[in-house]
Amino acid sequence: MSLPLIDVHTHMYLPRYVALLRQRTRVPRIVSRAGGDRLVILPDEENDTSTSAGRPIGGEFHEVRRKLAFMDKHGIAVSVVSSANPWIDFVEPDEAPALAAQLNDDLEAICAASAGRLLGFGVLALQRPETCAAELKRIAGHPHMRGVIIGSAGRGRGLDDPDFEPIWKAAADGGLFVFIHPHYGVGQNLFPDTGHAMMLALGFTFETSIAVALLILRGVLERHPGLKLLIAHAGGTLPYLAGRLDSCVKNDISKDFGLPRPPSHYLRQCWYDSIAYHGPALAALTAFADPARIMFGTDHPFFRPHVADDVLDKTTWPAPEENLQALSSLSAEQQKAIAYANGLAAFAISLP
Repeated sequence: MSLPLIDVHTHMYLPRYVALLRQRTRVPRIVSRAGGDRLVILPDEENDTSTSAGRPIGGEFHEVRRKLAFMDKHGIAVSVVSSANPWIDFVEPDEAPALAAQLNDDLEAICAASAGRLLGFGVLALQRPETCAAELKRIAGHPHMRGVIIGSAGRGRGLDDPDFEPIWKAAADGGLFVFIHPHYGVGQNLFPDTGHAMMLALGFTFETSIAVALLILRGVLERHPGLKLLIAHAGGTLPYLAGRLDSCVKNDISKDFGLPRPPSHYLRQCWYDSIAYHGPALAALTAFADPARIMFGTDHPFFRPHVADDVLDKTTWPAPEENLQALSSLSAEQQKAIAYANGLAAFAISLP
């Protein structure tokens, strides 16, 4: 496919963040093992019975030149870069607001120096929700920032946490995107000894689905119709279970959520990346969602090819390749919209 690409789901650990992870002695942290650095971010990854003590982490996770090399290899014109999980959720509450501001300023500076190739999603100190509205207003003044990324678990009380109400209002008022992304997964006790596979394939997607469904059922999108939610991994399971959610809410005799519209109405107000890895799944998403609100993503630098680091930047990565293959099953008009046109419009991008 020769279409230019706008990548809205792509991550970096900023240098300041990497330095913090190297200093830590508990998860999340970066450790040196078997002659290389390993990133340990998921629960129990360091246990003997867990998944291979994290994953290798090289410059592709934190070097701008490596991000640009990946983009050049895969025909990506512009990337909207976000920090990856677990963001700053583990930082002490009194320290988190200042760190969030520093990381957001760091990302703005990186994007400003990229000659139009990079834009950013910032982070928030969810441990101190009373500080987040002010940080969102500050981010809105950064010319290269387009919103924030938030973990599906929030601060451990779900995204429907009443203390988050000012966050949704500030994001909506500022026209900023809120990128909803999983970290901890759900149901790990149901699939032991499966490495990362079940956690990432099912635990992550159901975590996101539950979080967004609760936002809808608690009325957040009804109260803030201008809120721009971008849901990771093609919406998790929500586009495919929306009808079931509608029916269960409508016919529940024990609970009235007081919504004037079915949950699927609010799901169609959301934005989605295209990271489905599968043509039929992407076709289902395009049949359900607003066709102008689906945008290409790669999830770089995760799922790296199994090659040596010195040839990595010249190697085709599986995630963009598989998601482009899924995209090729759609009409030419849909391909153009998802590959770049929707991203150009949503993020006010001018191609460099």
